[in-house]
Parts: sequence; C-alpha cells; structure tokens
Amino acid sequence: MSCRDAMASRGKIAVLLINAGSMLKLRTAEEEKRSCEISQLRQAVLQNNDRLLDEMLCQEIYKKVINCRGGWGIAGTPLHAAVSKGHLSCLQVLLAHGAIIDCVDVKAQTPLFAAVRGKYLDCVLTLLKAGANPNGSSSNNCSPVLTAAREGDAEILKQLLKHGAEVNSRAKVLLWTSSARVSSGPLYLAAVYGHMECFKLLLLYGADPDYNCTDAKLLSSDKQPKTVLEMCLRHGCGVEYIQLLIDFGANVYLPTLIIEKSTKQNEAVELLLRERGNPKALTSQCRLAVRRHLRKINKINCIDQLEMPTSLINFLQHKAAPVTVL
Repeated sequence: MSCRDAMASRGKIAVLLINAGSMLKLRTAEEEKRSCEISQLRQAVLQNNDRLLDEMLCQEIYKKVINCRGGWGIAGTPLHAAVSKGHLSCLQVLLAHGAIIDCVDVKAQTPLFAAVRGKYLDCVLTLLKAGANPNGSSSNNCSPVLTAAREGDAEILKQLLKHGAEVNSRAKVLLWTSSARVSSGPLYLAAVYGHMECFKLLLLYGADPDYNCTDAKLLSSDKQPKTVLEMCLRHGCGVEYIQLLIDFGANVYLPTLIIEKSTKQNEAVELLLRERGNPKALTSQCRLAVRRHLRKINKINCIDQLEMPTSLINFLQHKAAPVTVL
C-alpha cells in the first residue's frame, strides 16, 4: 500500500470513529433520562417507600419505565428489586400500577424466582395469587421448585406445588453426564441436602420416586440411569429417606449399589433387602394405585376433596392414624 493510500484509509477510519462517537453520544443522551427515572423508581423501592413509589407511578414518565431493567450493573426491574429485599408493600404498589408479573432479569429469572431465593413467603404468596407462573421462566436453567427444595424451605415449596408447579422439575441445561441429568431433580436435592420435610412434601405432591423425571427422551439417553433410591444410598442419606421412597412406590429392584462392598449404608441396605423379599401389603398397593391414577389425571392435589371417610383420606396422604385413648 502506498503512503497516499494509507493516509486515505486512516482518514476514512477517523471519519467513521467520529460518526460512531456522535451516534453514541446521541444514544447516551436519550437513554440517560430514562436511566435516571428507572434509578429513582429503584431507590424508592430499595428504601421501601411505598407512598413515594405510588406517587411516582401516577406520573407518566415513571409509568413508562415500570418494567424496564436498570442501567449499568442493574440486572432486573423495580419488581425484582422489591422482591429481592422482601418489600411487600412496594411489590403490591408495583402490581397495582401494572408491573409485568413474569418479567425476567438478565439471567431470565422472574420476580417469583427471586422471592423464593430470598425466602420471602409473603412475597411468594402475593405473586402466586396475582398469577405468577409457579415454574418461573422456561429460559432460566433453574426453577423455583428446585431452589426451594435445595434451600429446604418447606412452606414456600408447598405453596409452589399447591399453585401447580411441576413436581418433577428439571434443570433446563443438561449436565455433563446422563446420570447427573436424571438424578438432579428436586427430590434428589431435598435428600442430599437433608431436607426431610421437603422430601416428603414432594412425594405427597406426586414426585416420581424412581427418577423424579418424566422426560422419556432424557431417561433413554443413558443406558443405566441412577434412581433417586440409589443416589440416596450413595450419598449416605438416612434410612428414613429410603423408607419413604419404598412407601411411595420406588422400584426396589433397580439399585445396583447394594452389591458394592464399599457401601456403609448397612441399615438402609438391610431394609431394601427385606423389601425385596416380602411383597407389599394389599392396602399399600391399593394406596399406590389410587395415587398413581390421581397423578395421571393431574388431581394428586385434590385428595382431601374426595368423598370418602377421613381415615381413608389420611391413609392416602400417608398420615398416621390418630391414637385412640381408652
């Protein structure tokens, strides 16, 4: 390239940079005002000043940005900010002024997901009653149910399940191995983190006791997928977890771990062997059959509404019979 061509090329580059700089300044000027308004809304939320927030949202300039994410370093909307701090009154104001309930932040997390993660039950209930999707966003790798099961928050988990959350929830992004993909559902998480109440709650609401997964394609991708029962044995979960899985119909013939000499779960293994050698009682088999049918027709949450004696309803819900004092 000649010296003259090089000079011409540099001149063109300089012009392009000047034009780009001018456009950047124009965009920044246009966005700066909006960013300031979003920031002011966010500050009112973070200060839990619901009265000021209400006054601001009565003005069109603030109403326009109610569903906007913040500026640099701000991942979510004012609604995300409210639930992340547990500011219920601000959450209610935002919803009353038309905030989108299932808006997502930069990680595709909905406000409900943030409320579950923060363990703010009142915010969770408010969002669910207002129509929030109990499964969160399909674009996010995790889900509210998975988070609640891992954190051991039984009351929040119960509310999610009562409002129709998927009990066999799966991580959206597949993990490295097929066995990890299959065994990473909420039932598995509740067990390995030692959250017995959540574990039983998931089973009561119809969690699959074998794989905690209903994705046939995912299950078929591994020649020997690991069951929840086997993973509980591997992780040293207490015998009460094994007993619950058996009671809720887990296939006791699937695990192969019990033949390994290295296992230290002697009591759990003995329980499993006894179960293999003795058929289930007819009453237990009837309970499993009824519960499977209710789960199939998506009515597992309606057991307490069945027209039958309370004692039978309690039996279907695995509740102990009351002790009669003579």
